Amino acid sequence: MAEKPTLHYFNGRGRMETIRWLLAAAGVEFEESFLESKDDLTKLQKDGSLLFQQVPMVEIDGMKMVQSRAIGNYIAAKYNLYGKDLKQRALIDMYVEALMDLNELLMAHSLQPADKKEQHLATIVDKATNRYFPVYEKVLKDHGQDFLVGNQFSRADVQLLETLLMAEECKPDLLAKFPLLQSFKARTSNMPTIKKFLQPGSQRKPPLQEKDLPKVKKIFY
Repeated sequence: MAEKPTLHYFNGRGRMETIRWLLAAAGVEFEESFLESKDDLTKLQKDGSLLFQQVPMVEIDGMKMVQSRAIGNYIAAKYNLYGKDLKQRALIDMYVEALMDLNELLMAHSLQPADKKEQHLATIVDKATNRYFPVYEKVLKDHGQDFLVGNQFSRADVQLLETLLMAEECKPDLLAKFPLLQSFKARTSNMPTIKKFLQPGSQRKPPLQEKDLPKVKKIFY
């Protein structure tokens, strides 16, 4: 039996959360090795585990993979979440890259100082409702299928759901004008592997809060 993938990162979302989502959606059990201090990171750097001296790092199939996009691509391809052909893969990549852009904004929201939170939320609302969500709503409307690409569950669907839930954490009514995205969220949240990941006690991480920052900075700076 193959060893479970091991994820090396701090105990929080950051750039590892999307990787956790992909593995969970694929029904793959994984272990986590949390960085607790600067020494933990230095040890990985000195023993040659980190190709570019950075985490996230995932041990999988005898490799020590770094760079979150490369890790995501590998997991998606390995577990049949990456479309049926090159054109489908290109579509999935485009959808995922845009979601990553929005994700960066969403992740940063809880870390904003109090005097900048309102403006930051306004930026999120503007970009989510005018640039990003209308595209995914239109895709689902135009082809009338359950999933974004090729009527087959893919990493684009996994990451869209992750992003929709993060958006609602910032502003609960952010999907109000997007009925097909609401249906998509309900449908995909109920898929057995994802439903399990959304339960309390799973390896899904809560949003990073301002109070968590000192601990994270202690590891990386």
